Amino acid sequence: MAARRRTDTHLVTRVDRRSARRGPDELIVEEPMSIQLDGHRVATTMRTPGNDFELAVGFCHGDGVLHGAPVTGVRYCADGAASDSEFNVVTVDTGGRAPVPTPRLGNTTSSCGVCGNEAIDELCTWLAPLPATTPIPLPVLAGLPDAAMPGQTLFAATGAVHAAAVFDAAGRVLLVREDVGRHNAVDKVVGRMLLDRSLPATGLGLYVSGRASFELVQKAWAAGFGTLVAVSAPTSLAVQTARRAGLRLVGFTRADGLNVYAPERIGDDDAWGSLAEPT
Repeated sequence: MAARRRTDTHLVTRVDRRSARRGPDELIVEEPMSIQLDGHRVATTMRTPGNDFELAVGFCHGDGVLHGAPVTGVRYCADGAASDSEFNVVTVDTGGRAPVPTPRLGNTTSSCGVCGNEAIDELCTWLAPLPATTPIPLPVLAGLPDAAMPGQTLFAATGAVHAAAVFDAAGRVLLVREDVGRHNAVDKVVGRMLLDRSLPATGLGLYVSGRASFELVQKAWAAGFGTLVAVSAPTSLAVQTARRAGLRLVGFTRADGLNVYAPERIGDDDAWGSLAEPT
């Protein structure tokens, strides 16, 4: 199958103080994708086409609907040929080993995912606190925005997508995925790792190019990441969830500094320059 187009070119008018000029601009594609588990609808999400199988698998893993069942296959499907749905329906197969899922009500947008206290509690009840691991040095975390940038080719072209990246304790970026939705980019990363049988992600960290919402913390927790690094701020619920999980949560990450939101306090051996905890 030919690769799906992830960007489209449109004519736009660029205006400044001196002139108005017409010219081409490259924009990111956003389309709905329906995710099914063994033929049963799970959700519909707005996403950037590409890495759709990873997205579907990662979504099912993060939502806990697999219940530990192995993924035996992933395919495009619809009532007719896959092309009839423009490759916007994906089924994750477990051979019926996973329970029939309860579909999310409504669509999952590219900007948000889970809503409602009951849904939040349900997503966390099946997760145990993460095992303790050696903290990744703070200077390594501070370097991640620059380290991940070479892999953000869609962002370079359009400026309109988010990125998720897996990194190791030395700050080496191992995997990058991009999407119009933050949580979709994370699902694509987690889906790739699950298909490669490299979960749980013990000893590895997850970088996201935007803010850290509750759902991103929950997805990182479910995948076994011990560290989540965000360029922007976390939400209050994200911080509470990270502390509950035993997951290190870092935000406002820049080369010269960052904020550590979880754990609540860092040890002296984990301090870095001006980031050392005041006495």
